[in-house]
Amino acid sequence: MATANATTVVMEARGLVKRYGHVTALDHSDFELRSGEILAVIGDNGAGKSTLIKALSGALAPDEGEIRLDGQVVHFRTPMDARRAGIETVYQDLAVAPALSIAENLFLGRELRRPGVLGSVFRMLDKKKMREDSTSHMRELRIEIGSMAQAVETLSGGQRQGVAVARSAAFARHVVIMDEPTAALGVKQSSMVLDLIRRVRDRGLSVVLISHDMPHVFEIADRIHVARLGKRIAILNPEKISMSDTVALMTGALTPDQVAPDALA
Repeated sequence: MATANATTVVMEARGLVKRYGHVTALDHSDFELRSGEILAVIGDNGAGKSTLIKALSGALAPDEGEIRLDGQVVHFRTPMDARRAGIETVYQDLAVAPALSIAENLFLGRELRRPGVLGSVFRMLDKKKMREDSTSHMRELRIEIGSMAQAVETLSGGQRQGVAVARSAAFARHVVIMDEPTAALGVKQSSMVLDLIRRVRDRGLSVVLISHDMPHVFEIADRIHVARLGKRIAILNPEKISMSDTVALMTGALTPDQVAPDALA
């Protein structure tokens, strides 16, 4: 569990509202991510967690409310704005290019050019540097893959997810958002990805984990953000509450005032 700088808020949102016609996806929702923690975001279908994450990652603009990064109000109009601010997102569909190599995927959209005239005028890529940096990034996260020139389509599901996680960890300065990173993986590959998430956190980054897998949430999360009907209804300490009570809160069978006070983080 995270300990260092545990009370420092890296990213927060207050009163976020997002409407689609007569449907309110976010209803004055709040959010708070602390330094060096893994915050799980859970909620039933229609709880608004996907819309919340899209707002935090720049994929949509909220109708009302504000988002703060390191205490400063930010306005993300596109995912690129969020990336420039040091926020990286690993999507459920991985968003990797299967036919490209591992190194090319890690630097996709951020390709390095060769120094001097070859890069500035002829716009030639520095493939050697990208392979070397990719090897370093993968080694830091202890992802075991033979060659950075290997095509991503030849990798297992867990290894592909590792490439996506490594790409985000390499360029994130503040936050890594992970959307259902183990959804399509088997037991062994899921365990590998959970270890990766811990290592990303241990490097000093804060992690937002969106997941339906409650055992994974309880295994890895420092705190749990519970969303329901477009609002945040509770933040839980997974060490002080049972999985069944957490699910009951998520579905509305329990209310926050019905759980033990020390379960609320």
